[in-house]
Amino acid sequence: MKTPLYLLFAASIALSACGAKSEANNQSTDSLTINTDSTMKTIYDFTVQDKKKNEVSLAQYKGQVLLVVNTASRCGFTPQYEALEAMYERLHESGLEILDFPCNQFGQQAPGSDEEITQFCQMTYGTKFPQFTKADVNGENEMPLYTWLKEQKGFEGFDEGHELTALLNDMLGKADPDFAQKSDIKWNFTKFLIDREGHVVARFEPTHDMADVEAQVKALL
Repeated sequence: MKTPLYLLFAASIALSACGAKSEANNQSTDSLTINTDSTMKTIYDFTVQDKKKNEVSLAQYKGQVLLVVNTASRCGFTPQYEALEAMYERLHESGLEILDFPCNQFGQQAPGSDEEITQFCQMTYGTKFPQFTKADVNGENEMPLYTWLKEQKGFEGFDEGHELTALLNDMLGKADPDFAQKSDIKWNFTKFLIDREGHVVARFEPTHDMADVEAQVKALL
């Protein structure tokens, strides 16, 4: 199982590394959150768009534990959808909600329309958690939600011991030698954990062990 994942991810990141920085800064999408007030203190102050471009206030999730994830359907980390859905089914009734934001900024690994992405996720992984419209998480067109998330928890490095950590560090370092000093989202399936009061308590890079992600989620329920 490891070899196909490694080859898939190695090929995709090698092709996109040289352009990753420019994609993150320049790619635009149709959807943006609309709140930009600097006084925002919790996730509940933000509004995002669902797959039909309807505005959705995140205040509707008050009192729940949230896991916010930027995703892609053709990434080496895409199989994490399986673990996310399994966690959702186990913990949703206890107060967990997973918010899925597809993003095409990393190797263009989230192609297709919102409907096509949703169909893929539901047919392949049986996902049931909310999926919003495709949007940017870095750069001048990034969602204000993600501006705030990155201000709360910056990048602290990929997880030691993961089979792809060295590859990620090498490839992203070639694209931007200072990448590790920036809070930008580095790749697909970066996750932010939000407590029941709407505050960011943890950031998990895609290399973080999903079992530990679930353990930290459980600690907040």
